[in-house]
Amino acid sequence: MVKVKSEEFLAAPEFLRVGQGAGERRIAFLRAPGAVSLGLVFLGGFRSTMRGEKASFLAAKAAAAGRAFLCFDYSGHGESGGAFEDGAIGRWLEESLAALERLTEGPQILVGSSMGGWLALLVARTLAARGEADRLAGLVLIAPAVDMTRRLIFDAMSAAERETLERTGVFMRPSRYGDGPYPVSRAFIEEGERHRLLGGAVRAHCPVHVLQGLRDEDVPPAHALELVEHLAGDPVALTLVKDGDHRLSRPQDLALIWAAVEGVAT
Repeated sequence: MVKVKSEEFLAAPEFLRVGQGAGERRIAFLRAPGAVSLGLVFLGGFRSTMRGEKASFLAAKAAAAGRAFLCFDYSGHGESGGAFEDGAIGRWLEESLAALERLTEGPQILVGSSMGGWLALLVARTLAARGEADRLAGLVLIAPAVDMTRRLIFDAMSAAERETLERTGVFMRPSRYGDGPYPVSRAFIEEGERHRLLGGAVRAHCPVHVLQGLRDEDVPPAHALELVEHLAGDPVALTLVKDGDHRLSRPQDLALIWAAVEGVAT
């Protein structure tokens, strides 16, 4: 079994070039090898980084289990290049696919947190369309923010906020986490429309485990339940955490996440 200390893993970023011409960007990633054939890839949330609590926890658990592990910063996030304002779901999907295809081998479990849950399902859809559904062995979705640009951002805006967005092309959205307001552009919302999943059947073509906090103020529990209903063609487990918030980063939450990983791996 390959032994990798999570401290060493987190101290050694590498970089991947994604895109061409003016759209090329430098994506920072962290990875560790494993002796077990089934690897683990973490897809973080909107405005989060690969050095967060869940990624660090999963790196340590994967190392102990002998599993290869990969996480990365989307462009405009953390240590990756590019401006946050240039970000879009399609752009981050391209980066997620590039990371999976060029930095991993064999079947993988995707762990997607918040926006990363949406991206994990979009990755699954893209791979299935290519005839490569066997690259994914399972999905673990933590408070999955599916269709967030429309359902969780635009639909939640007031009439005044929508007027500002229409007039200026950008809306400064308040943050619950003390890191100040951040820009949400009209282009970001409009680009997200091309990647919406809800409204029809959603397929992962592999087992799925959804974890959702009932005290989540960013992704309502009803949103997770709606997603489960749309995943009718796949085996799906749902864990509701009665006192859990959006982040689900407490020790007991992290234990549930790892149990879900082990569950879809069997």
